[in-house]
Amino acid sequence: MRRVRIGLALGSGSARGWAHIGVIKALHALGVQPDVIAGCSIGALVGGAYAAGHIDDLEEWLRTLRKKDVLGFFDVSLMSGGLIAGERLMNFFREYVGNAGIEALPVPFAAVATELSSGREVWLRTGPLIDAVRASISLPGIFTPVQLEGKWLVDGGLINPVPVSVCRAMDADVVIAVNLNGGLLGRHLPDSTVTRSRPAAVREGGEPPNDLTARLKNGIRSGLDTVWSQVWRSENDAPGLFDVLASAINIMQDRITRSRMAGEPPDLIITPRLEHLGLLEFHRAAEAIEEGASRTRQCAPGILQLCARQP
Repeated sequence: MRRVRIGLALGSGSARGWAHIGVIKALHALGVQPDVIAGCSIGALVGGAYAAGHIDDLEEWLRTLRKKDVLGFFDVSLMSGGLIAGERLMNFFREYVGNAGIEALPVPFAAVATELSSGREVWLRTGPLIDAVRASISLPGIFTPVQLEGKWLVDGGLINPVPVSVCRAMDADVVIAVNLNGGLLGRHLPDSTVTRSRPAAVREGGEPPNDLTARLKNGIRSGLDTVWSQVWRSENDAPGLFDVLASAINIMQDRITRSRMAGEPPDLIITPRLEHLGLLEFHRAAEAIEEGASRTRQCAPGILQLCARQP
């Protein structure tokens, strides 16, 4: 009898996505190696690195990142459909992971993106890995969209945040899904019961700058821990621009994830709890990786039972 064919569906979740590395490493410790990988957004980035055989290189690099390093990846581009062009980030990904074709990867891989004009779900299973990953991580409003074969593509999380269906289509007998969107609702909104100090721009200059572009650039450069608060809030502590954006993304992905997995349930779900991580706090890789590994170890009995199932 052939061995059961295992599919791993790695979900979207921005900086929380480094938990996928912990999940993969913990699976390997259990003797479980996925036969197919489907990734969405940050899940595509980590899944692509794994499929290319460079997951250890990626982890080693991530553990060295500091806030100032991450800020260096963010090439602000407010006039091209998103805040961040993403070329600097992809250059680093190319350096550590390479630019292999998806068809040549030792592990079958697919990245999920969304066609901007039609809303159609796009499965990227051929062509350069770097292009597929860049398209899949193009979170609207944050990363600029990508044009591939004449089509503008954005983040696959808009339509399939945890791509269980893609693993099934790649002939997986069982699918292990990693959902990073649990417990997120309301996490990025200000607590109206807490008295907050005014941002530095207000304290020092009396009024926040009127130029929105200047405010956003200054906020991003000031550090990931203050990027949201640098977009001025009114005296009644109403949500700022990034509070609204982050919360809207969380609502969307939570609702879509629930709907898709109800109709296309995986055989097992791993749900790391990383709701305390900000949208762009990519420098906090160590705690995300450990949480992914910890949650996977907790699911070990179910995982081993699945892998022993007769196909």
